[in-house]
Amino acid sequence: MQVTRRRRRVEEERAGSLARRLGRRGPLATAGVAVLGLALAGTALAQTQQFGTDQVGQVTPHGRVVSSDQYLGPYGERLVIDNGKLMSSSVSPDGTHLAATLTDGGMALAVVDLKAWKVQQRVGDNAAADLRITGNDVGQEGPVYSPDGRQLWLGRTDGYTRFTVQADGSLARPTSVTIPADGPRHALVGQAVFSPDGTTVYAAVNGQNRVVALDAASGAVQHSWAVGNAPRGLVAVGSKLYVSNEGGRPARPGDTTLNSYNTQVPADPVTAATTTGTVSVIDLAAPSAPVTAIDVGLHPTALYARGQALFVTNTASNDVSVIDTTKDKVVQTVSTKPWPEASVGYEPDAVTLTQDGRLLVTLGRANAVAVYRYTGPQDPVGYIGLLPTDYFPAEVATVGKTVVVSNTRGIDARRPTVRTGHGTHDTTSSLQRFTLPRDLIIRAATGKVFQQNGWTPGSTARADGRGSVAPVPVPARIGDPSTIKHVFLIVKENRTYDQLYGDMPQGNGTPALAEFGENVTPNQHALARQFGLYDNTYDIGTNSAEGHNWLMQADDPEYTESSAGEYARSYDTEDDALGHQKSGFLWTGAQAAGQSVRDFGEFHQFLAKPSAASWQNLYCDAKNMASTGQDTAYPLVSSSPIPSLNDVSAAGFPKFDTSVPDVYRNQIWQRDFQRNGPAALNMLWLSSDHTGGPPSAPAQVADNDLATGRIVDTISHSPYWKDSAIFVVEDDSQAGLDHVDGHRAPIQIISPWARHGVVDSHYYSQITMIRTIEQILGIHPMNQKDSAASPMTAAFTAKADPTPFTALPNRTSLTDGLATPPSCGTDTPAAQNPRAAAVPPVKVPQAERAVAAQWDKWKAQQRLTGADARPDFANPEQMNHFTWYQTHGWTKPYPGENRIYPPGGVPGAYIPSAENDG
Repeated sequence: MQVTRRRRRVEEERAGSLARRLGRRGPLATAGVAVLGLALAGTALAQTQQFGTDQVGQVTPHGRVVSSDQYLGPYGERLVIDNGKLMSSSVSPDGTHLAATLTDGGMALAVVDLKAWKVQQRVGDNAAADLRITGNDVGQEGPVYSPDGRQLWLGRTDGYTRFTVQADGSLARPTSVTIPADGPRHALVGQAVFSPDGTTVYAAVNGQNRVVALDAASGAVQHSWAVGNAPRGLVAVGSKLYVSNEGGRPARPGDTTLNSYNTQVPADPVTAATTTGTVSVIDLAAPSAPVTAIDVGLHPTALYARGQALFVTNTASNDVSVIDTTKDKVVQTVSTKPWPEASVGYEPDAVTLTQDGRLLVTLGRANAVAVYRYTGPQDPVGYIGLLPTDYFPAEVATVGKTVVVSNTRGIDARRPTVRTGHGTHDTTSSLQRFTLPRDLIIRAATGKVFQQNGWTPGSTARADGRGSVAPVPVPARIGDPSTIKHVFLIVKENRTYDQLYGDMPQGNGTPALAEFGENVTPNQHALARQFGLYDNTYDIGTNSAEGHNWLMQADDPEYTESSAGEYARSYDTEDDALGHQKSGFLWTGAQAAGQSVRDFGEFHQFLAKPSAASWQNLYCDAKNMASTGQDTAYPLVSSSPIPSLNDVSAAGFPKFDTSVPDVYRNQIWQRDFQRNGPAALNMLWLSSDHTGGPPSAPAQVADNDLATGRIVDTISHSPYWKDSAIFVVEDDSQAGLDHVDGHRAPIQIISPWARHGVVDSHYYSQITMIRTIEQILGIHPMNQKDSAASPMTAAFTAKADPTPFTALPNRTSLTDGLATPPSCGTDTPAAQNPRAAAVPPVKVPQAERAVAAQWDKWKAQQRLTGADARPDFANPEQMNHFTWYQTHGWTKPYPGENRIYPPGGVPGAYIPSAENDG
C-alpha cells in the first residue's frame, strides 16, 4: 500500500488545514503527558449528544455507528471477516499470510492472503470449513508460525493443534499436541514461541501458571518452569525467555486475594482487581536456574522485543513498560492515556516498532493505534498521535512498510444473514492495512479519534461549590444536586427491542419479530405508554458475561474481551480477579461518593438453597408471603466473592437460576424495602425472562413482567416515589432478532421526573444509562467510556408528574408448561381477573411432538436450573430457537426459516456456548 507523493502532499495539506482549525502546532504531547486542549464539536459538562438519532449500522459523516457509543472510520484499507470475532493473529515469516484465530462464528482459524487481501482458508469444526478440525476452541494468544514458516501451531484448551503450512500458505494435516490437565486446571495455553532452530516450542500454559518446553516434532514436554499467575505473552531475547503474567506474582502470606481459575491472586479488597503485574525471566542457558521476575503495570499482556528493548502492554494500568534486557529493569513507562478526562479504560493490548523507529500501540477500547517516536530504551518516547481503527484492535504488525491491524469485532454484529433480522452473534472481525503516514497526518487523525469516541473537554466536570445550584433531575456537573435521591437499576436477561416492543406501532418495531407481545408483557407495555418508549437504545455485550460487566463497570475489560466467547478460564467474572478494572464498580463509586447501596443478586456468583426449593415450592411460597406477610419458608443464601458487594447485599435474594420465579424475588425484595426502605443505589437482577426453566418461555417472561410491575407499583405508591428513578435494562440482547441491530434492546425509565407518554429515538446505550445514574448520584465515572458518555437528559423533565403505576395482572399463566403442577394450584389468570385477556396454555401439535421431546432432552443438559445454574451455558442459537418455538406454540418456524428444527439441526448450532467448563 504505497502512497504516491502527490497523494501524500494532498493528505498533508488537508491535515495541516485541520490541525490549524483545531488550533494545534507541533506535537500534541509527550509520553506520559495527557493531550490537552483538543477542542472538538460538542459541549462540555457531559452534554455531547453527538449521536442524535443515529442508529447502529448507519454510515454517517462521522463514521459507522456501533453499539459501544462510538463511530468507526478506520485509517487505510479494510477487510471484513464474516466468521466471528478475531481473538489474535500472526504474520507468516515471509510476510505473505496472516493466520487469525476466530470465535463465535463456527470457525477456529482463518488464513488471509495479504497480497490478494482476501481470506484464503477457513478452518474449524463446521461443514462450511475448508479444513475440518475437532472443536472450535482457541486460546487468547497465537497462533504461531515456525521460523521456516512450514508449521503453524494453534493454541487450544488442552494444548495445540499443529498444522503443516503448504507452499501456497494454506494449512493441512492437523495433529494434536496435548498438555495434560492439572486436576481441574486445563492448559489454556497462551503465547508460544519457537527456538531459533525450530526444534523446541516454548508455551505459556496459562491455566497452570507455568511455561513448558515442547519437542516440536513429538510434542513431548521437555521442561517446565513455574512462573506468575495466568502467563499470557511470551518472547525470546537471546538465551532468555520473557513471560507476561496477567495475574501478577504468586500470592504471599498476608495478601488479600481473590480466585482466578483455582488460583488465589493478590487483589484489592474493595475493587477485587489484581494489584500486581510481573514479567517472568527464564534463563534458557541454565534451565534449572531460579525464574526471576520484573514488576510492571497491571495486566501485562503483549510483549514485543527489538534490540535491547522489551515492550510490555499493561492493559489495566494503561501504559507500556520498556525493559532494558541487558539489565532486566524497567527503564521507562509510556503513558497510553490520550484524554485528560479519564486515566483508565483505553486498554493497550498490542505493540510493535516500525522500520523507521515509530512505536505503535493498539488501544483496544478506544479503537485506535497510538503512535510514538522511539530512539532507544532509555530515551524518552515522544507521543505523535492516534490513528482510527475498527472495533477493538487486538494485534498490530508490520510487513515491510505496511502496518496490519487485526480488529476483534470488526464492524460489530453485521454479518450478512438470510434471516429477517440481526442478532448479537452475527459478529464480524476485520483487518486493516496502511502505510504509516507522516506525523502531520497522524496529528490530524487524532482529532477524528477524539470525535469518534466522544472525548470532549469538561466531560467529568465537578461541582465547584460556589453558590447554590437548583436541583434538576440530571445535573450538568458531578456533585450538583438532583431532584432524584433513590435510583433503582433492574437488570433483566437477553431480550431485543423487537422481541418485546415490536408490536407497538408508536415505535420503530417489526411485529413479525415480536415474541412477547402485550398478552405476555402487559406491565412493560403499560409502563412504556405511561413513562415513554425508547426505540433506539443498545446493549453493548454479546452475552451475559459482557453485559453485566458493561452495567457494573461501564466496560467489558480486555481480559473478558480477549476471551471473546471462549471463556475457558472464567465466564462470570465476578468470581475472577482478572475480570475487574482497577477503578472499581458502580457500587464502589457510589460508596466513594458517600451514597448508600443495596444489592439484590447482581454480580452474585454463589447460591445455596434447600433441596425442597423447587420452582413450584417457591411459587407457592411467594403467594403465601404476599397474602400473609410472612417471611419465606425456603430461606436462600446468595453471595459474591467480592467483599465490598457482600457488605451491601441482601443475602436471601436469589442469583440467576431459572428454577426461581421472579415473583418470589419480588417478595424477598418487598420485605427488605418495607423494613429498611431504599438505598441511594439499588441494584436488582430479575432473570426469569432468560427462559429455559420449568415453565414455558411465555410463562417465564410473564413472571418477569409481573414482578417488574409489582416492584414499580410498590415504589410508586411509597413515600420515596417523589424522588426516585427506576431504570430497567437487559444485560444483553442476545436471545433473539431485531430488524435494526442485534444489540438494540428494550429499556424503561420510570420516574415522576421522566418524560411521560413520549417516543424517544435518541441514540442511547447501557453506557449512557450508567452515566446518567452516576450524574444523578454524584458518582465519578469509572473509565473513559462512561466519562465520554452523554447522560440521558432528554429522557427527563424539570416538571414532575407524580402519577403512580398500578401493576396489571398477568394474562399468560405463570404455571404453563410445568410437568408437575404446584401444590397451591395452577395459575389461571382469567379466573382471577375476568378482564385479563388470558392466553391459552401451549399445547404441542401432534406433528411436532417428537421434535419437542428432543428439545426437552436438550434443555435438561443446559444448566438452566439448580445449584450449578449458569447463564448462557446453552448454545445461543439453539436457546433462541427453543424459546421461539415455545412462544409460538410449536407452530411457527424461526424467522427466515421454513421448518421447526431439532436441536442438532439448528442453523448456527456450531457456535459454542459462552459458558465453558474449561
